[in-house]
Amino acid sequence: MSIVPAPVEAQTPVPDDPALIERLYRNLRLTRLVEDEVARVYPTDVIKSPVHLSIGQEFVSVGVCDALEPSDHVSITYRGHAAYLAKGGDLNAMIAEMYGKKTGCAQGRGGSMHLVDMAAGVIGASAVVGTSIPVATGFALAAKRKATGTANSGVVACFIGDGATEEGCFAESLNFAALHRLPILFVCENNGYAIHEPLAKRWATDRLCERVATYGIPATRIEDGDVFTVRDAAAAAVRAMRAGHGPAFLEVMCYRWREHVGPSEDFNQGYRPASDMAPWAARDEVARLAALLPPDRVAALEAEIAATVAAAFAFAETSPFPLSEDLYDHVYA
Repeated sequence: MSIVPAPVEAQTPVPDDPALIERLYRNLRLTRLVEDEVARVYPTDVIKSPVHLSIGQEFVSVGVCDALEPSDHVSITYRGHAAYLAKGGDLNAMIAEMYGKKTGCAQGRGGSMHLVDMAAGVIGASAVVGTSIPVATGFALAAKRKATGTANSGVVACFIGDGATEEGCFAESLNFAALHRLPILFVCENNGYAIHEPLAKRWATDRLCERVATYGIPATRIEDGDVFTVRDAAAAAVRAMRAGHGPAFLEVMCYRWREHVGPSEDFNQGYRPASDMAPWAARDEVARLAALLPPDRVAALEAEIAATVAAAFAFAETSPFPLSEDLYDHVYA
């Protein structure tokens, strides 16, 4: 029996909006190409930190972030490359950070699991499961307090995995956000596994949205793997937040194609069968959106994105490592 259900038939029609399709495709393809290159170079040891790839799950972050404004914030997990890039995070700084270089977004201190770009609205990621949830809730509280009259200080999209919903701070933050009607969109990327442990061994029921709804929070489960469905649901939730209606929750079913941590596949490890991935690979949004665009436009975008990615890796390769005296920077005690 499959642990992760196959995507259902899409309920959202393809929009008659070539600019939107191209924008979403560009972000999907950028993330895929970046992570494919990370997987390629990782065995050479030039990347100095563990990597958690979002290949196969990119459509969640791309769909949600397309509904956000530059003044909004996102809180990401250690599997956060897609959300970082979709929100406009600096690609050069991201790759340099993974290489442990001084020009990285955390000056080489954090690596892949601690990406940050406050100029783009990317709150610093944490490698500890669930710890970003109360931080994102605090950002939403600050946004609400900064809002005056009809002015809006932005919303927060908090990305989490299904494993993070088992942490105590999840329930506490849901309650606090609902109580104070905070402008925060909780986005659960449910890929069916917390590391190697399937949902069936962790949850008495799979009715996560039902549990969230008990806090009075609108909760929606998306099962079709469709980036347009995700974008529409996120846009509706964000509009309601900007009108003062408080938090919302999206549970988006997805599937990671690579191992929990690292660049390889792991179907030989005995905890999940390769057959689970087949329907999700057939539904790959990168390929589907490419087919919705004119071939010559796809070729032009491919060349542009490939050049951008190559330049980012070259930037990381040629950037300097931090100096030993840099260890004393940002030390307060």
